[in-house]
Amino acid sequence: LSYAKDRLQGRSLTGPKNPDGPADSILVHPDVRKGLLRIKALNEGMRALAYWVGIRIDVEHRHPNAVAREEASDLVALMTPVIKAFLTDRGFENTNIALQTLGGHGYIKEYGIEQYVRDARIAQIYEGTNAVQALDLVGRKLSMEGGRPVRRFFELVKGDVEAAASVDGLEEFAKGLGASLYQLQKATMLLAEKGFANPDEVGAAATEYLNLMGYIAVGWQWLRMATVSQQKLAAGEGDARFHEAKLKTARFYFSRLLPETATLLAAIQAGSAPIMALAADEF
Repeated sequence: LSYAKDRLQGRSLTGPKNPDGPADSILVHPDVRKGLLRIKALNEGMRALAYWVGIRIDVEHRHPNAVAREEASDLVALMTPVIKAFLTDRGFENTNIALQTLGGHGYIKEYGIEQYVRDARIAQIYEGTNAVQALDLVGRKLSMEGGRPVRRFFELVKGDVEAAASVDGLEEFAKGLGASLYQLQKATMLLAEKGFANPDEVGAAATEYLNLMGYIAVGWQWLRMATVSQQKLAAGEGDARFHEAKLKTARFYFSRLLPETATLLAAIQAGSAPIMALAADEF
């Protein structure tokens, strides 16, 4: 981010923003901003999700109420492969975007980004590759306790969507997350129907399904954060610039990142046939 603010190259498409200088900072260029916003929106949303799961772990082990412990245990089990795979996949992608932001400077040792790329890459392999985490999610966690964990997750997201749907400034976010949640529910039913008849259907859809759930889980955290920021602004409490930035980042997530769930559902619906059709000697 500091590099993007300081690096001068080219001019804004809408006219010079630094007319007295030799060029504008690269932060004026939409593609650079899009990359940095993707990093910001994903990192902040994924961090919130990780904290939320961390609190559920505390509840699972320490809460005095058995029902609360059971619910937390279900949600931790469901979210563990998502935390392991979705966060590390997006983390590696974000590190590559950071390198791209620096251009050629990102590729050389002096700036340190190339080492971050190498360091981030191994996280997708630790404790079983991310494909194994996806298989754990669709092969074990979805059917766990008769599907109780995933139903609980659906209800939590649905409840917050319904609560936000009538709040000024949040309707758009709630509508988008509600539509994506429906796509996840549709994919879940599809895997339940096809998976028993043909296990390849589960294997073919596993990674896409995990990513679908990941985008929704992070989107859910963004809806929760946006709700708090909207309330704080309405009450005139806290740092207004901070909360305004949160809402702007949330809008980027819901308009530019969450729509990827539609593509993931389409890939799941395509089934295993296009993947399994080639014979070994046809590769």
